[in-house]
Amino acid sequence: MIRVLVTDDEPLIRAGIRMILTSADDIEVVAEAGDGREAVELARAQRVDVALLDIQMPVMDGLTALAELRRTVPDTRVLILTTFGAQQNVLHALTEGSAGFLLKDSAPAELIRAVRAAAAGEAYLSPGATRHVVDSLASGRTAQAEQARRRLESLTERELEVLALLGEGLSNANAGQRLHMSEATVKTYVSRILTKLDCENRVQAALLARDAGLEA
Repeated sequence: MIRVLVTDDEPLIRAGIRMILTSADDIEVVAEAGDGREAVELARAQRVDVALLDIQMPVMDGLTALAELRRTVPDTRVLILTTFGAQQNVLHALTEGSAGFLLKDSAPAELIRAVRAAAAGEAYLSPGATRHVVDSLASGRTAQAEQARRRLESLTERELEVLALLGEGLSNANAGQRLHMSEATVKTYVSRILTKLDCENRVQAALLARDAGLEA
């Protein structure tokens, strides 16, 4: 079972998320929190696999709670819940080690997919958002392009092809179709790329690819 902590300062939203997640036979909501500080305390006590955090919360906001969770319970994967309009917060969360983010108006099935992906050690962004977020962060980063390109010099030609598709926001399955590989093979390449580039997740690798100007 995937043990999940749900954090939002609105009880009705927490109840709705709980209802959606508990409809999946492999997910268990073991705790709920109304603010970031409570989320950190419960995550430490319950040793949850995935913590869902709203960004805007009283006492301690989601970004501060994310930093605390990464520092004190690094094995807990964190998904940020947000609304569009504050991309800088989302970008900050991703670079600080969040497993990804979901829009609050996401479909129930997407929420379940995101939790499963996070628990499996993968990063998750709402469909269609990866390119938007990456482009937002990449703008104005020309000074970092050369440094990014130097980091990519350790990759093989095939690894660069896979990384370019990560930069486009493709899933392992879609990347495999594009490159005529199995999904398992792509996953192996992704793991190797993350190790070589010293990236915590595929989102950070995608951002690095965009900084370097790598295109599929």
